[in-house]
Amino acid sequence: MTTTWNKIKNQIKSELPKNSFSLWIDPLTLLDEKDKTIVLGCANKFSRKWITENYLTLIRGQLHESGSGYTDLVLKVQAPKKHTLAVDPVFQPEQLVLPNVPTTRRPAKLCLNNDFIFDRFIVGRSNDFAYSASKALVRGDTWNYQTLLMLANTGLGKSHLSQAVGHAICKENPQSRVYYITAEDFANEMVSALKTNQIEEFKTRYRRSCDVLILEEIHFLSGKEKIQLELGYTLDALVNKHKKILFTSSLSPKDIPKMSKELSSRLTSGLVTTINKPDYDTRLKILARKASELDLIISEEISNFLADRLDRDIRKMESALKCLKAKSELMNVRIDLDLAKEVVRNLVSGDCRITMEDIKKLVSRYYQIAPDMLRTRSRKKIYAYPRNIYAYLCRQHTDESLEGIARTIDRSHSTVVYASEIIERRMKTDDKLMSQVRFLNKQLQGSEI
Repeated sequence: MTTTWNKIKNQIKSELPKNSFSLWIDPLTLLDEKDKTIVLGCANKFSRKWITENYLTLIRGQLHESGSGYTDLVLKVQAPKKHTLAVDPVFQPEQLVLPNVPTTRRPAKLCLNNDFIFDRFIVGRSNDFAYSASKALVRGDTWNYQTLLMLANTGLGKSHLSQAVGHAICKENPQSRVYYITAEDFANEMVSALKTNQIEEFKTRYRRSCDVLILEEIHFLSGKEKIQLELGYTLDALVNKHKKILFTSSLSPKDIPKMSKELSSRLTSGLVTTINKPDYDTRLKILARKASELDLIISEEISNFLADRLDRDIRKMESALKCLKAKSELMNVRIDLDLAKEVVRNLVSGDCRITMEDIKKLVSRYYQIAPDMLRTRSRKKIYAYPRNIYAYLCRQHTDESLEGIARTIDRSHSTVVYASEIIERRMKTDDKLMSQVRFLNKQLQGSEI
């Protein structure tokens, strides 16, 4: 019967769009055959319901035409694979928690996100190399590089992969001392250790009591000369002991302002991978997976619309699906294309009608500077601050490339990334800045203040 089912799938493949077949029909597996009925396995309830409503008649028709003698079929949800993860694998007691360091200055207990595992990562052309490199780092037996650096903009999956590495290593070897930390927390921890005369304990923790170091957001170290120096020594110690090291960053080290050449060299001494924006087919797969996890059914038309409009940030795809589900349930309305368009308008901030020129005029007027001064090479705060705001708003409200934004202020694309991330990070702690950005956002969207 397996041969017959494969023939039926091939016939269906010729009658359906490529994306529809790969998402819904191809994953079906033959589970059983009895009493002239075949049983096909679906990944989950969502898939079974969708296939029943949209493709069951087609499958049955091909089954009858096959002449196999089978007259009916049943769709059954397969039991999900169980993932056994090490409980609280990061910062266990044996990993030398620093004594006498104020908890307000030391990073909170960091745990790996249980959702960020390899099995839940959607692989496509934009990230397959980073995925393969991450898996190789875990295996170790085929790993010929001492470090792995993953470069990607926000929301493209670098944190997912880095934490998946941590999960996989802890699962294979629970005794491994895996340290997962952001560069910001690393810096804060070092400062606290210096202030409390615990720097030797800090060095011991990272240089001699660490088997795997996963350091996120290394672009945060820009301009922090002492932190960069200490990290360089730490990396040398770990490399000499053949430990595993993984970094993530939104910028290549050579493009990070005020990054020492010595540390930049160390960070790029191993394998460097890049995660780009997911292509259209990958976005469809991501939407299908996220919708399934939310137990949400959306039409192919809506899925195609979301994949077309939300092309830069995976988090926005997930947010769009959650908004659709919430509005449908709370307002008791049907999920249709109009509702999807309303959700997307909120996420992409006024669609593409907002131009960089609009943003330039607004920022210049608000901060009372001439528009041309956004291009000045001056580093004075009166010009640098509005310029950073401008870069941030352009990335939020337009589909322009980094190079396109950079040209308007006579800067490099890396400067645009760095400037916008400065604003994004400071908004978390600076209420005044948050208020200003919120005001400018509303002005661009045509909302009332």
